[in-house]
Amino acid sequence: MEISLRGRTALVTGSSRGIGAETARKLAQCGCRVVLHANQSAQQAERIAAEINQAGGEGAAVQGDFSSAVGVRDAVRAAFAKFGALDILVNNAAIFETGAIESVTDEHIDKLLAINVRSVLIATREFVLLTRSSSGRIVNISSIAGHLPSPGGSVYAASKAAVESLTRSHAIELGPRGITVNAVAPGTTMTEMAARGFPADLLRLSGEVIPLGGVGKPEHIAEVVVFLCSDAARWITGQVVGADGGQQTTMSVLRRIEDGIRKIGEKPRVA
Repeated sequence: MEISLRGRTALVTGSSRGIGAETARKLAQCGCRVVLHANQSAQQAERIAAEINQAGGEGAAVQGDFSSAVGVRDAVRAAFAKFGALDILVNNAAIFETGAIESVTDEHIDKLLAINVRSVLIATREFVLLTRSSSGRIVNISSIAGHLPSPGGSVYAASKAAVESLTRSHAIELGPRGITVNAVAPGTTMTEMAARGFPADLLRLSGEVIPLGGVGKPEHIAEVVVFLCSDAARWITGQVVGADGGQQTTMSVLRRIEDGIRKIGEKPRVA
């Protein structure tokens, strides 16, 4: 199935690298005008926008600090001004930081929730205020962590669970306007953020338990996002689509096995 997004304009937040960058590229390949967003990596976002233009597409870039509510608002408004329209919003900007609960600082909690959750709310609000599309698309990037949290990742897991709750709530609220709202929940995906956050041995082990084999690639996730932005997905809203190669299913089974072994070990032995 060939997807055409000609005549539409998308903003992809956090798109200087990884899933966001690949999503921006694939949207552009489908004929969509794309505005990339970054903060500290703004020059990289501009380089990707230039690549899109050189390939015959239409790309632009905006900068914004998403730890600030004003930064989010201004970035979305600047994105709208680039092409005078917004039809698609991909809320991808996020940070991944871990820490045992007793060592989690107030700053860690505030920063992670601001970027991972508050920015989704504000960007969605601004998009809804600005868009004139009667078939708008919002795609939020969640994570397998929202369903299968791990030790030390409680704040991150909570932030992604919140994104999925926002997805369902906004789908109900915005459906009458013709705007669909969905989320994509990647499993372990080979990005710079994953490489920084996970030891190499853990990434390798994750790949070994994924039924489709190996860890995911950014293009695997981007292709799902592009589909949800297309007309073919016009009757899909309020859904969280797992894009994890079967990782969640496998991990659920393994955790049930571990729980069973633990319970067996707790039972008193009969002499």
